[in-house]
Amino acid sequence: MARSVAARRLFLGDAWRVRGLVPPLRPASSRAGAAQAAESESEALKWGLLLIPAAAFGLGSWQIQRRERKLRMIADLQARVLTDPVPLPTDPMELRGMEFRPVTVRGHFDHSKELYLLPRSLVDPEKEARDAGRVLSSPDSGANVLTPFHCTDLGITILVNRGFVSKKKLKPETRMKGQVEGELDLTGVVRLTEPRQPFVPENDPERNRWHYRDLEAMARVSGSEPVCIDADHKSTVPGGPIGGQTRVTLRNEHLQYILTWYGLCAATSFMWYKKFIQKVPR
Repeated sequence: MARSVAARRLFLGDAWRVRGLVPPLRPASSRAGAAQAAESESEALKWGLLLIPAAAFGLGSWQIQRRERKLRMIADLQARVLTDPVPLPTDPMELRGMEFRPVTVRGHFDHSKELYLLPRSLVDPEKEARDAGRVLSSPDSGANVLTPFHCTDLGITILVNRGFVSKKKLKPETRMKGQVEGELDLTGVVRLTEPRQPFVPENDPERNRWHYRDLEAMARVSGSEPVCIDADHKSTVPGGPIGGQTRVTLRNEHLQYILTWYGLCAATSFMWYKKFIQKVPR
């Protein structure tokens, strides 16, 4: 009797397993293999996640190198501005390598075709040194006046950035005393065309509103060559634009990139340490 009951239970158990009602028992070797696979997967995840802080550290170090190169470039440009002026060359290829180099020209202005580069603030090194470190500042707002200048010795017309005027002095009739007539000698630094930066409005030639230095378009409107110089501060005359409006600088945001990448490296390293070294339970 007991043997028949045991046989019946064994038969029913096999039937239930076949129908999926009772999961079959795994062999010990299979369970050990699954545990080993899970452990290997955990190790791969552990070292894979370590690549995040490692990559962030590498990018931060790369930004340090880029910042050092950018600072050297800015120093070179500032030194270039202080070199002795040379006559303005007419070869476009030669001009491409002369940005911020001082040059001399002789000729006369055509005030009837002024162009206005705006909005601009007055470049005043002494004022900027006094205001350094201030959170709030209220720089004067106005425009830079670009005027066609016919070079009598070269036989070409170029654009000269005469300098800064406030909004109240934007119209030429408000500063007639500063509209220089006759032939004169000028010293300035070569400026090249510049691309439109993000968030900078498009130029509006019809309204004579220029937001970035597009020399090709400016030349078409003013009838000049696509050549431009910033007149130095000595060109300033009473009642006229204030010369010397060259800000020698390059975009340098590498310091904030350095802080960002190293901050990410520190944060992800701390999270990795807590997760895999201390093994803090969730």
